[in-house]
Amino acid sequence: MTSFHRLVVPCLGAAALALLPVAARAHAIESSLDQLRSLNDALLLESRFSSGEPAAGAQVRVVPPGGGTPVEVGQLDADGKLSFVLPRGADGTWELQVDDGPGHRDFLDLTVKSGRPQLDTLSSRPAEPTAAWASPWLIGTVVLGGLGSIGGVIAGLSGWSAARRRLR
Repeated sequence: MTSFHRLVVPCLGAAALALLPVAARAHAIESSLDQLRSLNDALLLESRFSSGEPAAGAQVRVVPPGGGTPVEVGQLDADGKLSFVLPRGADGTWELQVDDGPGHRDFLDLTVKSGRPQLDTLSSRPAEPTAAWASPWLIGTVVLGGLGSIGGVIAGLSGWSAARRRLR
């Protein structure tokens, strides 16, 4: 086996491995919101990944109508739950955001009338789409292109030439 083949075969093997399907790491977050009947009429948020695992540690905030300054309301506990109270004087449609990083977000539109949440009108919006650069096909193409470029450089440095090979 020539030195060229010793370099190309491992590169092709690595490229093949890069294109194999892998388990998805990112999961969508799905949330539910209930009202606790207590002295302060707190809301109970529960958020889980689509796998059923609690979204523990995710940050929760509410954004006032018109996109004002977000109000941090807390962090989900180990069970993916958080009890909180809306800001005083809340009115209109507030956006409830559950944020555990890119690809791990949920957005709920919560209508509030006279300080009372209207849970029967609660609506969910899909999280932002995954960035195009995160596509497995694009990543595989970039990996193969990079490996091909490296192989070409190594072949050139080793003195291998396609033109010389054809003349023999």
